[in-house]
Amino acid sequence: MNVAQVTGDKKRYLPLLLLADEQESMIDRYLDRGAMFVLDDGGVKGECVVTDEGNGILELKSLAVLPDCQRKGYGKALVNYVAARYQGQYSILQVGTGDSPFTVPFYEACGFVRSHRVENFFTENYDHPIYEGGIQLKDMIYLRKAL
Repeated sequence: MNVAQVTGDKKRYLPLLLLADEQESMIDRYLDRGAMFVLDDGGVKGECVVTDEGNGILELKSLAVLPDCQRKGYGKALVNYVAARYQGQYSILQVGTGDSPFTVPFYEACGFVRSHRVENFFTENYDHPIYEGGIQLKDMIYLRKAL
């Protein structure tokens, strides 16, 4: 298993990015200013994008693992890689996600704790309803982990 930073043509990973954030215009808001990493294990299995949000906060903007590779530790490996790489440079790693029965427990299992919420984020910022696990996502839930 190898994690490498992508420095050019990040859009070539668009199909994978769209698994984490299904609206391309939202991805375009952070892709150019973020650092992108891909996890390769006999082929690319996952990706993540992180951004500097100021005040010692690094934000995980996108984390996606191919559907047939989920629940095999790749997502957690990416989180751990980012945490280790940026430890000492940032004090907090945060992630914003929908209040989903799939994603929130994943991040909590990775050591994140709930921080705050932005009400109606998904309904106000996306051009279509977003569903995960049969639930329409409305609020953005922020979780944080000390680095």
